[in-house]
Amino acid sequence: MHDDEDDLKHPSDNNQERSGVSRRDFLKISGIAAAVPAVAGAPTDLAAQTGAPVYGPGKVPMEFTINGKTYKAQLEPRVTLLDALRDEFEITGAKRVCDRGECGACTVLIKGKTVYACSILAIEAQQTPIMTVESIMAEGKLHPIQQAFIDNDASQCGFCTPGFVVSCKAMLDAVPSPSADQIRQHMSGNLCRCGTYEGIRKAIAQVAQKGA
Repeated sequence: MHDDEDDLKHPSDNNQERSGVSRRDFLKISGIAAAVPAVAGAPTDLAAQTGAPVYGPGKVPMEFTINGKTYKAQLEPRVTLLDALRDEFEITGAKRVCDRGECGACTVLIKGKTVYACSILAIEAQQTPIMTVESIMAEGKLHPIQQAFIDNDASQCGFCTPGFVVSCKAMLDAVPSPSADQIRQHMSGNLCRCGTYEGIRKAIAQVAQKGA
């Protein structure tokens, strides 16, 4: 339910803002690493050569703000946000299904925008608010979109449901009364292998109608 291509691009395009390592710097570092000859005495301090910080390959300290709470961990720079959420912090609402940024089951919100957690490095997601499906229910009460999913039988196996709920919330926050075309467009970033799209559309319509 990504409303435009920026949602799919911003994990790499905006990484400088979150981690201090831009995509250009990453490519520069990679190019230098490939070009340096493997001989004794060859320079290895890439940070000194490029002026850009270099992390890893071992674990480095990281700090995150997830659902309003602070989490700290020692992680390798290659660890994805999804792996950090599930394996390090036991925040398991975001599901690992395709693990390649195609199905949307791992959708989370970063600065209010939908992001595939499997397609962004944890190190890039530091110092920016992250919201998972766990935070949508408040004080033991279901969010209206969660209740609407139940009312309209909008889930079957349930693997895609958390991602859909997060994406639906993001859409309704941005467009409180979406048209049928807008709903289809926003839903395009999430896949339901059980085919419960009609129930999901009805759930969205129910919440939009109550909010009108």
